[in-house]
This record gives sequence, structure tokens and C-alpha cells, in this order.
Amino acid sequence: MTFLYSKVLVIGATSGIGLALSEKLVNEGHKVIVTGRRRGNLDEFVQRHGSDKADSEVLDITKLDQIPTVLSKLTERHPDIDCVVLNSGIQRRCEWSEPESIDIATVELEFTTNYLAYLALTKELIPFLRGRNVETALIYVSSNLGLIPIPARSNYCATKAALHHWILCLRTSLKPTNIKVIEIFPPAVQTELHDERHQPDYGKTGRQMGMPIDEFTEGAWSGLIEGKDQIPVGLAANAFNSFELKRQEAYGQLLERMAGPK
Repeated sequence: MTFLYSKVLVIGATSGIGLALSEKLVNEGHKVIVTGRRRGNLDEFVQRHGSDKADSEVLDITKLDQIPTVLSKLTERHPDIDCVVLNSGIQRRCEWSEPESIDIATVELEFTTNYLAYLALTKELIPFLRGRNVETALIYVSSNLGLIPIPARSNYCATKAALHHWILCLRTSLKPTNIKVIEIFPPAVQTELHDERHQPDYGKTGRQMGMPIDEFTEGAWSGLIEGKDQIPVGLAANAFNSFELKRQEAYGQLLERMAGPK
């Protein structure tokens, strides 16, 4: 079992899951280009691993109009990229029993970061990856909360549910091409996503919530080297196996009915 791709672009690699997966990829012998908003974190990654194994580029995915320019620069500099991990995300409290606490600008930012930016990135990446004469991959990090929502993070859950449904359709659309579409479903993972500065109601222990990052990374990596295109990790496997597989059977049946008689 092995990871088939040699040079990986990781979107959202300055911390958390994106950084952990980037570290794992380099340690397993793959070249990695890391992106994110924090230049200092990116520089540290390259310095730690060396320019022969890593490169970086600042990218703020919430600025949708800048995505084409930055990706064009990266693919020109690295025309041998054969895999992209799309991981960026934010999570904020959104409790509708307290409508006065909800800031629509924050709701919009969460929606843009967790969903619209993924579409904008993918739109630019498909022509490039389809032009490669090797197998390529788009790897999306979604969430268990896209399958089972929680009220106090309702907008985050909705963005991840939208992302998951779109990925199902994307996989179907790209099936005839050389682009494999992979989705990783994390449970709650111990990252800065839950930090008090982002989500005050979690308090100072927020980062301790969920699965240790190293344990999650190993679980995700096991699915990747096994060649799976859907990888639920930890508690996410419960929801995926109990009802999501059945729902996807219905999705497949609908596609068959829409295709008509053979």
C-alpha cells in the first residue's frame, strides 16, 4: 500500500489538520507546497524541511477573485503537482435560539471559507489536473458534522453538509477523467479550530476537544494509502457506516433512473 502522488499542494496548511497532513506527506517522502494566510508559519515549514522537499505561497481563500492568480503562479512554478489537499476551514458559534448573538458577516465568512472557496479552487484546478498525463487527485477535508449537525454550530454544519453533497456530485462528474476525488471526514480533532479566541463558549479547554491530531493523521493516512475515496476517521465512521452508505446507495439508484434504459 502506498500513496500514489509525488507532489502535493496543501490548501490551508498553517496549522491543525492541514499542517499535520503536510508534515506526514513530507516525512513519507513526498514533496509538498503549503499555502495559507500566515507567512511566518509557511516559512517555518519550508525551513524545517528544506526547499528541496517543500515550497510555500501565501493564499487567503476568502478573497475569491485572487484564487486564479495565485493558483496560476503555483502551477507554473510546479507543473508536476499531481495532488491537491483542500483543507481550509473556520468554525463559529451560531445558535438560533439567540438571534441577537448572530453576526451575518461572520455567517457569510464561514460560508465563503468552508464552501464557496472550495468551489472556486476546484474550478481553477480541474483544467490543470486534467491536463496531466498521470493519475491525479483532489482530496477534500469535510467533517462528521456535515453528516450529524449540532445546533450551536448550525452554520458550520450546513457548510460541511453542502460541501459533502457537492463532492458526491463532483466525483460522479469527474469519474471519466484522470482526477480521483477523495473525501476525508474528521471527527472533532484537537486543533486551534476550537480555541477560545475563535469560540469563547468553549473556554480555555477548547483545544483539548476531540481526537488527538496525531491519531487523526494516522487514521486519515491509512485510508489514503489504501486508495479509499471516502475516509471517515474515528467517530465519523459511526455515522458514515450506519446511514451515509445507505443514502449514497439511493444516490446511485437516482443516477441510474436519470440515465434511463441502457
